[in-house]
Amino acid sequence: MVGAMAESLSMARLTNALLTGFAGLAMLLAVIGIYGVMSLNVNGRQSEFGVRLALGAAPRDVLRLVMRQGLLLAFLGLAIGVAGALWLTRLLGSLLFEVSPMDPVTFLSVGAILALAATLACYVPARRATRADPISALRRE
Repeated sequence: MVGAMAESLSMARLTNALLTGFAGLAMLLAVIGIYGVMSLNVNGRQSEFGVRLALGAAPRDVLRLVMRQGLLLAFLGLAIGVAGALWLTRLLGSLLFEVSPMDPVTFLSVGAILALAATLACYVPARRATRADPISALRRE
């Protein structure tokens, strides 16, 4: 009986394993994309950050500015993603076992993991923005 049950569930387990792998890959690509966009943004605005620091802005103010801009975009994308996931639950409902398609714990935990990943991806370029050289920025201006 155990063998027959394992055989009947093998395709569903394979499908779930593939979906889990693709979800992990999507998370990795999202973090790399957020980091890349934020890094490009910070590199292009090094002079601005240097001038801000030269005019008296504290490094935490520059950090807060960059983090706010990055996280605003990340949370906008998260909201769009949750809306899309809610819309697609009908298609994936047949693949779920012992979990409802609209499980709030799953949605909240995945949203929290994505928010944490976006925060970490924004933090590294934001820290680099706080180390902009005010002297070289003023020379360029």
